[in-house]
Amino acid sequence: MHNLLEKALGSTNALMKHVLRFKAFYVLPDAVYLKAMYRLMMGKKLQLTNPISFNEKLQWLKLHYRNPLLTVLSDKYEVRKYVAKKVGEEYLVPLIGIWDKFEDIDIDSLPDQFVLKCTHNSGGVIICQDKSKLDIQAAAQKIKKWLKKNYYYLHREWSYKNIKPRIIGENFIPTSNGKVPIDYKIHCFNGNPDNVMVCTDRGNGDTKFYYYNRDWKLLKYNSRGINPAKDFSLPRPERLDEMLEMARVLSEGFPYLRVDLYFEDNKIYFGELTLYPVAGFDASMLEETDLLFGSKLDLHAENKPGK
Repeated sequence: MHNLLEKALGSTNALMKHVLRFKAFYVLPDAVYLKAMYRLMMGKKLQLTNPISFNEKLQWLKLHYRNPLLTVLSDKYEVRKYVAKKVGEEYLVPLIGIWDKFEDIDIDSLPDQFVLKCTHNSGGVIICQDKSKLDIQAAAQKIKKWLKKNYYYLHREWSYKNIKPRIIGENFIPTSNGKVPIDYKIHCFNGNPDNVMVCTDRGNGDTKFYYYNRDWKLLKYNSRGINPAKDFSLPRPERLDEMLEMARVLSEGFPYLRVDLYFEDNKIYFGELTLYPVAGFDASMLEETDLLFGSKLDLHAENKPGK
């Protein structure tokens, strides 16, 4: 039956879009589900027997790399303990609180600027830069909706499956321009920091992504609407070497890990650890980049994750 479903789902994108409307689609076995989603999102067949590209290998990791420590890395609260032990708690954004439900939060006691997010999902965040302007009802509705969902089922990202849904509050990182801080996402392959993806203009719906190598040379790795001039460059973080060393320590023993950091006012802040960027469906990545990253990720290397 699974083979018939897989064949049917792979026939046309229109058919898959139709099937996705039904909840029954989400009970399909992981491999069948991912093959269907890959055809829909990437426009081509997913190769799992002998994955070559980066996006294909991320799908393989979802299915076969089941280290229990991955749950800790993806839990927005528990990962703080891991980071503190590995590189030091001085890199953590100050914690405001941890709550099981929105009603437990004493809004009046929160600082004027703060960030709320759920421990068990990715992307969902309430950024408050002025509490007097916060729509508390809208924030509550969003968070309550997030708490009801198991993020794993959307893209079968296994590390999210067994996380306890909670709400975490952290300080807002102040910036000189008042905007959301620049994000430095360090891709690490088998414990080796390879490149940095710099994310600017976050929070305004027009996020830009620029890749740099360890020597801070601009790389053309993606096609997400950016064609910078030849003389374009972003400032190199003064503590880049320290950020790269942090990434090396945190990613040691894992086949792939992206270490997301902030650098503001000469201080490094830990953001999060990402196991499956864009859930392995990054169609904006150039094909040659997809293959290059895939060649760097050795699925069969001996991995001994740090404890």
